[in-house]
Amino acid sequence: MGISTEQRVYRNLTPSQLYEHALRRREGVVAKDGPFCAVTSPHTGRSPNDKFLVQEPESHGQIWWGKVNQPIAPEKFERLKADVEAHLAEQELFVRDVYAGADPSFRLPIRFFSPNAWHTLFVYNMFLRPADGDLGRFEPEFEVLHAPEFQADPALHGTKSGTFIIVSFAQRTILIGGTRYAGELKKSIFSVLNYLLPLEGVLPMHCSANVGKQGDCALFFGLSGTGKTTLSADPQRRLIGDDEHGWSDDGIFNFEGGCYAKVIRLSREGEPEIHATTEMFGTVLENVDVNERGILDLNSQRITENTRASYPIHYIPNHVPEGMAGHPAHIVFLTCDAFGVMPPIAKLVPDQAMYHFLSGYTAKVAGTERGVTEPKETFSACFGAPFLPLHPTVYAKMLGERIARHNVRCWLVNTGWTGGPYGVGQRMDLKSTRAMIRAALAGELDTVATRKDAVFGLEVPTKIAGVPDRILDPRATWSDAAAYDAQAKKLTALFRKNFEQFADAVTAAVRNAGPASP
Repeated sequence: MGISTEQRVYRNLTPSQLYEHALRRREGVVAKDGPFCAVTSPHTGRSPNDKFLVQEPESHGQIWWGKVNQPIAPEKFERLKADVEAHLAEQELFVRDVYAGADPSFRLPIRFFSPNAWHTLFVYNMFLRPADGDLGRFEPEFEVLHAPEFQADPALHGTKSGTFIIVSFAQRTILIGGTRYAGELKKSIFSVLNYLLPLEGVLPMHCSANVGKQGDCALFFGLSGTGKTTLSADPQRRLIGDDEHGWSDDGIFNFEGGCYAKVIRLSREGEPEIHATTEMFGTVLENVDVNERGILDLNSQRITENTRASYPIHYIPNHVPEGMAGHPAHIVFLTCDAFGVMPPIAKLVPDQAMYHFLSGYTAKVAGTERGVTEPKETFSACFGAPFLPLHPTVYAKMLGERIARHNVRCWLVNTGWTGGPYGVGQRMDLKSTRAMIRAALAGELDTVATRKDAVFGLEVPTKIAGVPDRILDPRATWSDAAAYDAQAKKLTALFRKNFEQFADAVTAAVRNAGPASP
Protein backbone atom coordinates (compact mmCIF):
# COMPACT_ATOMS: atom_id res chain seq x y z
CA MET A 1 0.00 0.00 0.00
CA GLY A 2 3.01 2.29 0.18
CA ILE A 3 2.47 2.86 3.89
CA SER A 4 5.85 3.36 5.54
CA THR A 5 5.50 2.37 9.18
CA GLU A 6 8.00 1.76 11.96
CA GLN A 7 5.26 0.12 14.01
CA ARG A 8 4.56 -3.61 14.04
CA VAL A 9 2.44 -5.12 11.25
CA TYR A 10 0.52 -8.30 12.09
CA ARG A 11 -0.70 -10.27 9.10
CA ASN A 12 -3.41 -12.94 9.03
CA LEU A 13 -3.32 -13.75 12.75
CA THR A 14 -5.46 -16.47 14.34
CA PRO A 15 -8.44 -15.60 16.58
CA SER A 16 -6.41 -16.52 19.68
CA GLN A 17 -3.62 -14.16 18.65
CA LEU A 18 -6.11 -11.39 17.89
CA TYR A 19 -7.69 -11.86 21.35
CA GLU A 20 -4.27 -11.46 22.95
CA HIS A 21 -3.52 -8.25 21.06
CA ALA A 22 -7.02 -6.83 21.65
CA LEU A 23 -6.66 -7.40 25.39
CA ARG A 24 -3.12 -6.01 25.44
CA ARG A 25 -4.40 -2.92 23.68
CA ARG A 26 -7.47 -2.72 25.98
CA GLU A 27 -9.86 -2.71 23.04
CA GLY A 28 -12.54 -4.58 25.01
CA VAL A 29 -13.13 -7.40 27.47
CA VAL A 30 -13.72 -11.14 27.36
CA ALA A 31 -17.08 -12.24 28.76
CA LYS A 32 -17.50 -15.26 31.03
CA ASP A 33 -18.02 -17.87 28.33
CA GLY A 34 -15.41 -16.57 25.88
CA PRO A 35 -16.86 -13.97 23.46
CA PHE A 36 -14.97 -10.72 22.97
CA CYS A 37 -17.00 -7.63 23.88
CA ALA A 38 -16.32 -4.22 22.33
CA VAL A 39 -18.11 -0.86 22.59
CA THR A 40 -18.29 1.40 19.54
CA SER A 41 -19.83 4.54 21.05
CA PRO A 42 -20.63 7.18 20.01
CA HIS A 43 -21.44 5.38 16.73
CA THR A 44 -23.57 2.32 17.46
CA GLY A 45 -24.97 1.95 13.95
CA ARG A 46 -24.18 2.75 10.35
CA SER A 47 -23.70 6.34 9.16
CA PRO A 48 -25.45 6.40 5.75
CA ASN A 49 -25.17 10.19 5.45
CA ASP A 50 -21.36 9.88 5.55
CA LYS A 51 -21.08 7.42 2.66
CA PHE A 52 -19.62 8.64 -0.67
CA LEU A 53 -18.61 7.29 -4.06
CA VAL A 54 -15.73 8.91 -5.93
CA GLN A 55 -16.78 10.58 -9.18
CA GLU A 56 -14.82 8.68 -11.80
CA PRO A 57 -15.27 8.42 -15.59
CA GLU A 58 -15.36 4.61 -15.51
CA SER A 59 -18.41 4.41 -13.23
CA HIS A 60 -20.06 7.84 -13.23
CA GLY A 61 -22.70 7.09 -15.84
CA GLN A 62 -23.87 3.92 -14.10
CA ILE A 63 -24.21 5.19 -10.51
CA TRP A 64 -27.60 5.98 -8.95
CA TRP A 65 -26.50 9.40 -7.68
CA GLY A 66 -28.50 11.08 -4.93
CA LYS A 67 -29.08 10.73 -1.22
CA VAL A 68 -27.86 7.11 -1.16
CA ASN A 69 -24.79 7.57 -3.38
CA GLN A 70 -23.25 10.96 -2.71
CA PRO A 71 -20.44 12.09 -5.02
CA ILE A 72 -17.02 13.17 -3.84
CA ALA A 73 -14.35 14.71 -6.06
CA PRO A 74 -11.27 12.61 -6.91
CA GLU A 75 -8.90 15.25 -5.54
CA LYS A 76 -10.73 15.25 -2.18
CA PHE A 77 -10.47 11.47 -2.06
CA GLU A 78 -6.75 11.61 -2.84
CA ARG A 79 -6.12 14.11 -0.04
CA LEU A 80 -8.10 12.06 2.47
CA LYS A 81 -6.40 8.82 1.38
CA ALA A 82 -2.96 10.38 1.87
CA ASP A 83 -3.94 11.62 5.33
CA VAL A 84 -5.39 8.23 6.31
CA GLU A 85 -2.20 6.51 5.15
CA ALA A 86 -0.12 8.93 7.20
CA HIS A 87 -2.31 8.25 10.22
CA LEU A 88 -2.06 4.48 9.82
CA ALA A 89 1.71 4.70 9.41
CA GLU A 90 1.88 5.75 13.07
CA GLN A 91 -0.19 2.79 14.29
CA GLU A 92 0.28 -0.90 14.84
CA LEU A 93 -1.41 -2.47 11.83
CA PHE A 94 -3.43 -5.67 11.56
CA VAL A 95 -3.80 -7.01 8.03
CA ARG A 96 -6.38 -9.60 7.01
CA ASP A 97 -6.77 -11.26 3.61
CA VAL A 98 -10.24 -12.62 2.90
CA TYR A 99 -12.66 -13.47 0.11
CA ALA A 100 -16.19 -12.23 -0.50
CA GLY A 101 -18.27 -14.75 -2.44
CA ALA A 102 -18.51 -18.50 -1.88
CA ASP A 103 -18.69 -19.23 -5.61
CA PRO A 104 -15.08 -19.32 -6.87
CA SER A 105 -16.24 -17.97 -10.25
CA PHE A 106 -17.27 -14.66 -8.66
CA ARG A 107 -15.02 -14.47 -5.61
CA LEU A 108 -13.53 -11.07 -4.69
CA PRO A 109 -10.15 -11.11 -2.86
CA ILE A 110 -9.96 -8.26 -0.31
CA ARG A 111 -7.19 -6.99 1.95
CA PHE A 112 -8.20 -5.13 5.13
CA PHE A 113 -5.83 -2.83 7.05
CA SER A 114 -6.91 -1.85 10.59
CA PRO A 115 -5.17 -0.53 13.70
CA ASN A 116 -7.51 -2.60 15.90
CA ALA A 117 -7.23 -6.32 16.60
CA TRP A 118 -10.92 -6.76 17.43
CA HIS A 119 -12.03 -5.21 14.15
CA THR A 120 -9.69 -7.63 12.39
CA LEU A 121 -11.32 -10.51 14.29
CA PHE A 122 -14.68 -9.20 13.09
CA VAL A 123 -13.42 -9.32 9.49
CA TYR A 124 -12.08 -12.84 10.08
CA ASN A 125 -15.54 -13.89 11.29
CA MET A 126 -17.57 -12.20 8.60
CA PHE A 127 -15.76 -13.09 5.38
CA LEU A 128 -14.44 -16.23 3.74
CA ARG A 129 -10.99 -17.40 4.80
CA PRO A 130 -8.37 -18.41 2.23
CA ALA A 131 -6.68 -21.73 2.89
CA ASP A 132 -3.27 -21.37 4.52
CA GLY A 133 -1.59 -22.41 1.30
CA ASP A 134 -3.34 -19.62 -0.61
CA LEU A 135 -2.23 -16.78 1.66
CA GLY A 136 1.33 -16.65 0.32
CA ARG A 137 0.11 -15.93 -3.20
CA PHE A 138 -2.94 -13.86 -2.24
CA GLU A 139 -3.50 -10.93 -4.62
CA PRO A 140 -6.19 -8.47 -3.43
CA GLU A 141 -8.56 -6.93 -5.95
CA PHE A 142 -9.91 -4.47 -3.36
CA GLU A 143 -8.25 -2.90 -0.33
CA VAL A 144 -9.86 -1.35 2.76
CA LEU A 145 -8.06 1.28 4.83
CA HIS A 146 -9.77 1.35 8.21
CA ALA A 147 -8.96 4.30 10.50
CA PRO A 148 -11.65 4.37 13.21
CA GLU A 149 -9.93 7.05 15.30
CA PHE A 150 -9.14 9.39 12.40
CA GLN A 151 -11.49 12.33 11.98
CA ALA A 152 -11.89 13.88 8.54
CA ASP A 153 -11.97 17.64 8.07
CA PRO A 154 -15.08 18.42 5.96
CA ALA A 155 -13.57 21.65 4.59
CA LEU A 156 -10.38 19.87 3.56
CA HIS A 157 -11.64 16.43 2.61
CA GLY A 158 -15.12 17.14 1.20
CA THR A 159 -16.99 15.04 3.77
CA LYS A 160 -20.04 16.04 5.81
CA SER A 161 -18.50 15.24 9.18
CA GLY A 162 -15.49 13.54 10.71
CA THR A 163 -16.96 10.18 9.71
CA PHE A 164 -16.47 8.77 6.23
CA ILE A 165 -17.10 5.63 4.17
CA ILE A 166 -15.74 6.28 0.66
CA VAL A 167 -15.44 3.87 -2.27
CA SER A 168 -13.22 4.39 -5.30
CA PHE A 169 -14.04 1.84 -7.99
CA ALA A 170 -11.17 3.08 -10.17
CA GLN A 171 -8.58 2.61 -7.43
CA ARG A 172 -10.36 -0.44 -5.95
CA THR A 173 -10.00 1.17 -2.54
CA ILE A 174 -12.34 1.85 0.40
CA LEU A 175 -11.61 4.41 3.13
CA ILE A 176 -13.47 4.05 6.45
CA GLY A 177 -12.88 6.35 9.40
CA GLY A 178 -14.35 8.37 12.22
CA THR A 179 -16.45 5.43 13.44
CA ARG A 180 -15.71 2.23 15.36
CA TYR A 181 -18.96 0.55 14.30
CA ALA A 182 -17.84 -2.71 12.69
CA GLY A 183 -20.90 -3.04 10.46
CA GLU A 184 -19.36 -0.45 8.11
CA LEU A 185 -16.61 -2.94 7.24
CA LYS A 186 -18.98 -5.59 5.96
CA LYS A 187 -21.55 -3.30 4.35
CA SER A 188 -18.92 -1.39 2.38
CA ILE A 189 -17.98 -4.66 0.66
CA PHE A 190 -21.65 -5.42 0.01
CA SER A 191 -21.93 -2.06 -1.75
CA VAL A 192 -18.93 -2.94 -3.92
CA LEU A 193 -20.43 -6.32 -4.86
CA ASN A 194 -23.74 -4.60 -5.68
CA TYR A 195 -21.82 -2.66 -8.33
CA LEU A 196 -19.48 -5.33 -9.69
CA LEU A 197 -21.66 -8.44 -9.85
CA PRO A 198 -24.54 -7.19 -12.05
CA LEU A 199 -21.87 -6.44 -14.67
CA GLU A 200 -21.14 -10.20 -14.60
CA GLY A 201 -24.80 -11.23 -14.77
CA VAL A 202 -25.12 -12.00 -11.05
CA LEU A 203 -27.94 -10.54 -8.92
CA PRO A 204 -26.65 -9.36 -5.50
CA MET A 205 -29.31 -9.53 -2.78
CA HIS A 206 -29.80 -8.28 0.78
CA CYS A 207 -31.30 -11.53 2.02
CA SER A 208 -30.70 -14.60 4.15
CA ALA A 209 -31.00 -18.07 2.65
CA ASN A 210 -31.56 -21.63 3.77
CA VAL A 211 -32.27 -24.98 2.17
CA GLY A 212 -34.56 -27.89 3.03
CA LYS A 213 -33.91 -31.63 3.01
CA GLN A 214 -35.14 -31.90 -0.57
CA GLY A 215 -32.72 -29.21 -1.77
CA ASP A 216 -35.46 -26.57 -1.84
CA CYS A 217 -33.81 -23.21 -1.32
CA ALA A 218 -35.59 -20.19 0.22
CA LEU A 219 -34.56 -16.52 0.32
CA PHE A 220 -35.60 -14.08 3.06
CA PHE A 221 -35.39 -10.39 2.12
CA GLY A 222 -35.77 -7.79 4.85
CA LEU A 223 -34.38 -4.70 6.52
CA SER A 224 -32.81 -4.64 9.97
CA GLY A 225 -35.12 -5.95 12.66
CA THR A 226 -37.51 -7.83 10.37
CA GLY A 227 -36.17 -11.30 11.20
CA LYS A 228 -33.80 -12.31 8.36
CA THR A 229 -31.25 -13.90 10.67
CA THR A 230 -33.75 -15.39 13.12
CA LEU A 231 -36.09 -16.95 10.57
CA SER A 232 -33.36 -18.37 8.35
CA ALA A 233 -31.70 -20.07 11.35
CA ASP A 234 -34.36 -22.80 11.40
CA PRO A 235 -33.37 -26.13 13.00
CA GLN A 236 -35.43 -27.91 10.33
CA ARG A 237 -33.43 -26.38 7.45
CA ARG A 238 -29.74 -25.80 6.70
CA LEU A 239 -28.43 -22.24 6.77
CA ILE A 240 -26.63 -20.93 3.67
CA GLY A 241 -26.15 -17.41 5.05
CA ASP A 242 -27.91 -14.74 7.08
CA ASP A 243 -27.54 -11.47 5.15
CA GLU A 244 -25.98 -11.21 1.67
CA HIS A 245 -26.15 -13.52 -1.34
CA GLY A 246 -25.66 -13.65 -5.08
CA TRP A 247 -27.89 -15.39 -7.64
CA SER A 248 -25.97 -16.60 -10.68
CA ASP A 249 -26.98 -18.85 -13.56
CA ASP A 250 -25.95 -21.79 -11.36
CA GLY A 251 -27.87 -20.83 -8.22
CA ILE A 252 -27.40 -19.08 -4.87
CA PHE A 253 -24.11 -18.36 -3.10
CA ASN A 254 -23.29 -16.62 0.16
CA PHE A 255 -21.09 -13.51 0.04
CA GLU A 256 -19.88 -14.03 3.59
CA GLY A 257 -18.43 -16.63 5.92
CA GLY A 258 -20.16 -15.47 9.07
CA CYS A 259 -23.32 -14.00 10.59
CA TYR A 260 -24.04 -10.59 12.12
CA ALA A 261 -27.10 -11.02 14.31
CA LYS A 262 -29.02 -8.52 16.40
CA VAL A 263 -29.05 -9.92 19.93
CA ILE A 264 -31.17 -7.47 21.89
CA ARG A 265 -33.55 -9.56 24.05
CA LEU A 266 -32.22 -12.76 22.49
CA SER A 267 -33.51 -15.83 24.35
CA ARG A 268 -32.16 -19.35 24.66
CA GLU A 269 -35.69 -20.72 24.23
CA GLY A 270 -36.74 -18.67 21.20
CA GLU A 271 -33.49 -18.70 19.21
CA PRO A 272 -31.27 -21.45 20.63
CA GLU A 273 -28.79 -21.66 17.74
CA ILE A 274 -28.01 -17.93 17.73
CA HIS A 275 -28.05 -17.69 21.54
CA ALA A 276 -25.43 -20.42 21.77
CA THR A 277 -23.00 -18.30 19.74
CA THR A 278 -22.98 -15.64 22.48
CA GLU A 279 -21.27 -18.20 24.72
CA MET A 280 -18.46 -19.15 22.34
CA PHE A 281 -14.83 -18.15 22.02
CA GLY A 282 -14.33 -16.26 18.76
CA THR A 283 -17.68 -14.49 18.75
CA VAL A 284 -17.48 -10.69 18.76
CA LEU A 285 -20.23 -8.98 20.77
CA GLU A 286 -20.74 -5.36 19.81
CA ASN A 287 -22.24 -2.92 22.35
CA VAL A 288 -23.65 -5.73 24.52
CA ASP A 289 -23.86 -4.85 28.21
CA VAL A 290 -21.41 -6.91 30.31
CA ASN A 291 -20.76 -6.47 34.04
CA GLU A 292 -17.48 -6.57 35.95
CA ARG A 293 -17.84 -10.35 36.43
CA GLY A 294 -18.13 -10.91 32.70
CA ILE A 295 -21.85 -11.70 32.76
CA LEU A 296 -23.82 -10.61 29.69
CA ASP A 297 -27.18 -8.85 29.85
CA LEU A 298 -28.74 -9.44 26.44
CA ASN A 299 -31.90 -7.61 27.51
CA SER A 300 -30.07 -4.37 28.21
CA GLN A 301 -30.21 -1.49 25.79
CA ARG A 302 -28.05 0.71 28.00
CA ILE A 303 -25.52 1.24 25.21
CA THR A 304 -27.88 0.82 22.26
CA GLU A 305 -30.88 -1.12 20.98
CA ASN A 306 -28.64 -2.26 18.10
CA THR A 307 -26.56 -4.86 19.98
CA ARG A 308 -24.83 -7.34 17.67
CA ALA A 309 -23.03 -10.68 17.56
CA SER A 310 -20.51 -11.53 14.85
CA TYR A 311 -19.63 -15.21 14.55
CA PRO A 312 -18.40 -17.68 11.91
CA ILE A 313 -21.26 -19.45 10.17
CA HIS A 314 -19.96 -22.85 11.30
CA TYR A 315 -21.07 -21.88 14.82
CA ILE A 316 -24.59 -22.67 13.53
CA PRO A 317 -24.68 -26.49 13.58
CA ASN A 318 -26.84 -27.06 10.50
CA HIS A 319 -25.11 -24.69 8.10
CA VAL A 320 -24.14 -25.40 4.49
CA PRO A 321 -20.29 -25.55 4.52
CA GLU A 322 -19.85 -24.73 0.84
CA GLY A 323 -22.16 -21.68 1.13
CA MET A 324 -23.93 -22.53 -2.12
CA ALA A 325 -27.22 -24.04 -3.27
CA GLY A 326 -29.40 -24.33 -6.36
CA HIS A 327 -32.02 -21.89 -7.57
CA PRO A 328 -34.59 -20.87 -4.93
CA ALA A 329 -38.07 -22.35 -4.86
CA HIS A 330 -39.40 -19.62 -2.55
CA ILE A 331 -38.80 -15.94 -1.87
CA VAL A 332 -40.08 -14.38 1.36
CA PHE A 333 -40.27 -10.60 1.78
CA LEU A 334 -40.19 -9.70 5.50
CA THR A 335 -41.72 -6.50 6.86
CA CYS A 336 -42.08 -5.32 10.43
CA ASP A 337 -45.32 -3.37 10.12
CA ALA A 338 -45.67 -1.20 13.22
CA PHE A 339 -48.98 0.14 11.88
CA GLY A 340 -50.59 -3.27 12.51
CA VAL A 341 -52.25 -3.31 9.09
CA MET A 342 -50.48 -5.85 6.89
CA PRO A 343 -51.48 -9.54 6.92
CA PRO A 344 -49.13 -11.96 8.70
CA ILE A 345 -48.59 -13.91 5.46
CA ALA A 346 -49.80 -13.52 1.90
CA LYS A 347 -49.14 -15.02 -1.52
CA LEU A 348 -47.68 -12.71 -4.16
CA VAL A 349 -48.10 -12.97 -7.91
CA PRO A 350 -44.97 -11.85 -9.84
CA ASP A 351 -46.19 -8.26 -10.39
CA GLN A 352 -46.94 -7.91 -6.68
CA ALA A 353 -43.51 -9.32 -5.88
CA MET A 354 -41.90 -6.65 -8.06
CA TYR A 355 -43.99 -3.91 -6.42
CA HIS A 356 -43.06 -4.95 -2.88
CA PHE A 357 -39.41 -5.57 -3.80
CA LEU A 358 -39.08 -2.03 -5.14
CA SER A 359 -41.04 -0.63 -2.17
CA GLY A 360 -38.95 -2.40 0.51
CA TYR A 361 -41.35 -1.42 3.29
CA THR A 362 -40.86 -1.73 7.03
CA ALA A 363 -41.48 0.65 9.94
CA LYS A 364 -39.48 2.17 12.77
CA VAL A 365 -41.26 2.29 16.11
CA ALA A 366 -41.49 4.96 18.78
CA GLY A 367 -38.45 5.21 21.00
CA THR A 368 -35.93 3.71 18.58
CA GLU A 369 -34.80 7.14 17.39
CA ARG A 370 -34.89 10.59 18.88
CA GLY A 371 -38.05 12.43 17.81
CA VAL A 372 -39.97 9.31 16.72
CA THR A 373 -43.17 9.32 18.79
CA GLU A 374 -45.35 7.17 16.53
CA PRO A 375 -44.71 4.49 13.87
CA LYS A 376 -42.50 5.86 11.13
CA GLU A 377 -42.59 4.24 7.71
CA THR A 378 -39.36 3.25 6.01
CA PHE A 379 -39.20 2.42 2.31
CA SER A 380 -35.83 1.03 1.25
CA ALA A 381 -35.78 -0.11 -2.37
CA CYS A 382 -34.88 -3.77 -2.89
CA PHE A 383 -34.78 -4.09 0.92
CA GLY A 384 -31.32 -2.54 0.86
CA ALA A 385 -31.24 0.93 -0.72
CA PRO A 386 -28.22 2.18 1.31
CA PHE A 387 -26.06 -0.44 -0.42
CA LEU A 388 -27.18 -0.02 -4.05
CA PRO A 389 -24.76 1.86 -6.33
CA LEU A 390 -27.01 1.15 -9.35
CA HIS A 391 -30.63 2.21 -9.83
CA PRO A 392 -33.08 -0.09 -7.98
CA THR A 393 -34.84 -1.03 -11.23
CA VAL A 394 -31.62 -2.74 -12.40
CA TYR A 395 -31.87 -5.22 -9.53
CA ALA A 396 -35.66 -5.49 -9.82
CA LYS A 397 -35.44 -6.42 -13.49
CA MET A 398 -32.88 -9.11 -12.72
CA LEU A 399 -35.02 -10.51 -9.91
CA GLY A 400 -38.17 -10.51 -12.04
CA GLU A 401 -36.42 -12.42 -14.82
CA ARG A 402 -35.21 -15.06 -12.36
CA ILE A 403 -38.60 -15.44 -10.69
CA ALA A 404 -40.18 -16.10 -14.09
CA ARG A 405 -37.40 -18.41 -15.34
CA HIS A 406 -37.39 -20.61 -12.23
CA ASN A 407 -41.11 -20.39 -11.35
CA VAL A 408 -40.34 -19.09 -7.84
CA ARG A 409 -43.21 -18.76 -5.36
CA CYS A 410 -43.23 -15.44 -3.50
CA TRP A 411 -44.61 -14.51 -0.08
CA LEU A 412 -45.02 -11.39 2.03
CA VAL A 413 -44.67 -11.97 5.79
CA ASN A 414 -45.39 -9.36 8.48
CA THR A 415 -43.25 -9.88 11.58
CA GLY A 416 -44.56 -6.65 13.11
CA TRP A 417 -47.73 -5.83 15.00
CA THR A 418 -51.23 -7.30 15.18
CA GLY A 419 -54.32 -6.24 17.12
CA GLY A 420 -53.36 -2.59 16.83
CA PRO A 421 -50.32 -0.44 16.08
CA TYR A 422 -47.14 -0.35 18.13
CA GLY A 423 -48.04 0.65 21.68
CA VAL A 424 -51.55 -0.83 21.41
CA GLY A 425 -51.29 -4.23 19.75
CA GLN A 426 -48.69 -6.93 20.22
CA ARG A 427 -45.79 -8.21 18.14
CA MET A 428 -46.37 -11.30 16.03
CA ASP A 429 -45.06 -14.20 18.06
CA LEU A 430 -42.10 -16.05 16.60
CA LYS A 431 -43.75 -19.45 16.97
CA SER A 432 -46.68 -18.47 14.73
CA THR A 433 -44.43 -16.79 12.16
CA ARG A 434 -42.23 -19.89 11.97
CA ALA A 435 -45.32 -22.09 11.53
CA MET A 436 -46.58 -19.91 8.66
CA ILE A 437 -43.24 -19.90 6.86
CA ARG A 438 -42.68 -23.61 7.34
CA ALA A 439 -46.15 -24.31 5.91
CA ALA A 440 -45.43 -22.08 2.90
CA LEU A 441 -42.04 -23.66 2.17
CA ALA A 442 -43.48 -27.18 2.54
CA GLY A 443 -46.14 -26.47 -0.08
CA GLU A 444 -48.94 -26.81 2.47
CA LEU A 445 -50.45 -23.44 1.50
CA ASP A 446 -50.61 -24.16 -2.22
CA THR A 447 -54.11 -25.64 -1.95
CA VAL A 448 -55.41 -23.79 1.13
CA ALA A 449 -58.41 -21.49 0.64
CA THR A 450 -57.53 -17.80 0.57
CA ARG A 451 -59.31 -14.48 0.90
CA LYS A 452 -58.33 -11.28 -0.89
CA ASP A 453 -57.04 -8.65 1.50
CA ALA A 454 -59.19 -5.55 1.01
CA VAL A 455 -56.28 -3.15 1.53
CA PHE A 456 -53.39 -4.70 -0.38
CA GLY A 457 -55.22 -7.03 -2.76
CA LEU A 458 -53.08 -9.98 -1.65
CA GLU A 459 -54.23 -13.59 -1.31
CA VAL A 460 -54.19 -14.47 2.39
CA PRO A 461 -54.58 -18.08 3.60
CA THR A 462 -57.62 -18.59 5.80
CA LYS A 463 -56.22 -21.55 7.77
CA ILE A 464 -52.70 -22.66 8.68
CA ALA A 465 -51.91 -25.55 11.00
CA GLY A 466 -50.60 -24.35 14.34
CA VAL A 467 -51.68 -20.73 13.77
CA PRO A 468 -54.84 -19.17 15.31
CA ASP A 469 -57.30 -18.41 12.49
CA ARG A 470 -58.05 -14.98 13.93
CA ILE A 471 -54.58 -13.51 13.40
CA LEU A 472 -54.71 -14.32 9.67
CA ASP A 473 -57.16 -11.42 9.25
CA PRO A 474 -55.47 -8.31 10.68
CA ARG A 475 -58.67 -6.25 10.77
CA ALA A 476 -60.36 -8.89 12.92
CA THR A 477 -57.62 -8.62 15.54
CA TRP A 478 -58.39 -4.95 16.21
CA SER A 479 -61.04 -4.10 18.82
CA ASP A 480 -61.93 -0.97 16.80
CA ALA A 481 -62.47 -1.76 13.11
CA ALA A 482 -62.84 1.92 12.23
CA ALA A 483 -59.43 2.63 13.75
CA TYR A 484 -57.95 -0.16 11.61
CA ASP A 485 -59.52 1.33 8.48
CA ALA A 486 -58.07 4.75 9.28
CA GLN A 487 -54.61 3.28 9.84
CA ALA A 488 -54.87 1.24 6.63
CA LYS A 489 -55.80 4.37 4.69
CA LYS A 490 -52.77 6.18 6.06
CA LEU A 491 -50.37 3.35 5.20
CA THR A 492 -51.85 2.92 1.73
CA ALA A 493 -51.25 6.57 0.92
CA LEU A 494 -47.63 6.25 2.06
CA PHE A 495 -47.09 3.23 -0.20
CA ARG A 496 -48.52 4.98 -3.24
CA LYS A 497 -46.55 8.18 -2.68
CA ASN A 498 -43.29 6.28 -2.30
CA PHE A 499 -43.85 4.29 -5.49
CA GLU A 500 -44.25 7.40 -7.61
CA GLN A 501 -40.45 7.43 -8.08
CA PHE A 502 -40.65 4.09 -9.94
CA ALA A 503 -43.93 4.62 -11.83
CA ASP A 504 -42.35 5.48 -15.17
CA ALA A 505 -39.80 2.67 -15.01
CA VAL A 506 -42.14 -0.31 -14.52
CA THR A 507 -45.05 -1.87 -16.39
CA ALA A 508 -48.63 -0.85 -15.73
CA ALA A 509 -49.22 -4.27 -14.15
CA VAL A 510 -46.49 -3.68 -11.58
CA ARG A 511 -47.67 -0.09 -11.00
CA ASN A 512 -51.17 -1.37 -10.25
CA ALA A 513 -50.02 -4.24 -8.02
CA GLY A 514 -49.88 -2.09 -4.88
CA PRO A 515 -52.61 -1.21 -2.38
CA ALA A 516 -55.88 0.31 -3.51
CA SER A 517 -56.34 4.09 -3.48
CA PRO A 518 -57.26 5.35 0.01
